[in-house]
Parts: sequence; C-alpha cells; structure tokens
Amino acid sequence: MSDRKLRVGWDEYHRLIESLAIQVHRSGWQFDAMVCLARGGLRVGDVLSRLFRKPLGVLFTSSYREAGGTLQSHLLIAEHLSSAQPLPGGRWLLIDDLADSGGTLEQVVPALMSSRPDVTEIRTAVLWSKGRSSVMPDFRVSHLPDDPWIVQPFEVYDTLLLSELEQRVQD
Repeated sequence: MSDRKLRVGWDEYHRLIESLAIQVHRSGWQFDAMVCLARGGLRVGDVLSRLFRKPLGVLFTSSYREAGGTLQSHLLIAEHLSSAQPLPGGRWLLIDDLADSGGTLEQVVPALMSSRPDVTEIRTAVLWSKGRSSVMPDFRVSHLPDDPWIVQPFEVYDTLLLSELEQRVQD
C-alpha cells in the first residue's frame, strides 16, 4: 500500500455513488436484489437500493479491526444475511465501498452462493478498486493503481469522542 492518502469529502463521496448507479444502469444488467457489505458498503447500498427500487440485504463483514481500523487482518463474515423481507433468488448485486486486497469479495461471493442455492448470479459493485486487488469488480467508478489509503468522510467518527462531538455541536 502507498503512503499516499486520498481524502474524499461528502460531495465527492455522493458523486461517486451516483456515478456507480449510472454505470450499473447503463450496463443494462437486470438484477433481483442487492446485498451491501457492512460497514463500508452500507451508505452505498442504501442509495443504490433507493435508486433501483430493489430489496436490500446487509451482510456484516470485518477485516480492518486492528490499529484503529487501519490494519487488515483475517476476514470475518456474519453467519446470517439481514433484510426486512426475504430476498428473492436469481441475480444479486453485491455492493461494497472498495476492493482493497480483493479478499472480501473473493470470499463473500462463494459464501453467498453456497448459502443461497436460489441465487444464480452475483455481480460486484464498488466505488474504488486498488491496483493490488486480486478481484476486479464488475462495476467500479475509480481504479487506483498506486493503492492509496482512502480517507472517507465518515472516518472522522472513528476517533471522535462523544465529549468532543458534544462540544462541537454546542458551539
């Protein structure tokens, strides 16, 4: 990974999500449901499910747990997929924020296919893919060959104390 950091503000973040939606739409690929990977794919999945008007499931995964969320370790995949209503089988769009090493997408796709035999196809969508990723997502907005650390706008909350937030909101 590069020592370079790519800082992304809220406006740029939302533009990337909208660009991803347009890319999926223009592809003409029809799908029956969406699954987003939490936590990074939650915001992306929420917007896409609203735009495409498709049911959304959430699957919790975690690989960046050490060193304040900056060091990747082995992937944990939740035992169950969560959704407000049962997701139809068929074709699913799997959504995350980025393909960093590619390990998450590489492991989650076969895990979902194994647990849901009624799912016939899964395609992947991310905002960013990195040069070191072992997986090339089906849909991506930006490819980052030099592997910068992406500082997303919500990461401020990873280190913000509630007492600091309280002070900031009162000012």
